[in-house]
Amino acid sequence: MGGRGQHGAAGTASRILDVAERLVQIRGFNGFSYADVAAELNLTKASLHYHFAGKAELGEALIARYAARFAEALAAIDTRAADARAKLDAYASLYADVLLGGRMCLCGMLAAEYQTLPTPMRDTVIRFFDENEAWLERLLEQGREEGTLRVAGSARDAARTIVSGLEGAMLVARPYGDVTRFQTAASRLLASLAAQPDPPRRGAAAPSGFNPGQG
Repeated sequence: MGGRGQHGAAGTASRILDVAERLVQIRGFNGFSYADVAAELNLTKASLHYHFAGKAELGEALIARYAARFAEALAAIDTRAADARAKLDAYASLYADVLLGGRMCLCGMLAAEYQTLPTPMRDTVIRFFDENEAWLERLLEQGREEGTLRVAGSARDAARTIVSGLEGAMLVARPYGDVTRFQTAASRLLASLAAQPDPPRRGAAAPSGFNPGQG
């Protein structure tokens, strides 16, 4: 009986996170309230507070889950792809998959609202980008060593450029509702790093399988 209760509580918390994550990725963190989540799930606001004491705690949980799934996707790329160029293509596809789902990167949306976020959420947003840049830095060093990528100067600076470029391309593509704008920008960015530059492609890479809506 107790096990079922715990399982049910965990299931409700996961559903709350699913709805809140979608709302953040579409509206932003300041664009929804507990009342919005409660109404969609047919719960009371008191029930939401039982699982997440406040909106700040809910936001921290959202980032932690999103970052964990993103880290799993990066680990899968490391396992599947052989050379650094293929891994870089797959990385760009993580962003494309989110945009194809009609959403924005969760942490990209939160970064736009950074000054209004609670301090613990600010720290976790920065950690998400730091971890992505660290993974890319290692990838770029690998590509430079194996000769599949052309990295001028600091790999860390190049990693920051990639993250900034992909996040920015998502943001600009959004008002147009045109994923190909993102794909073209991402392809040009990746082509500039190729050891043997190739013509810009319409799509950055094959679908990565990353689903921001998976619990």
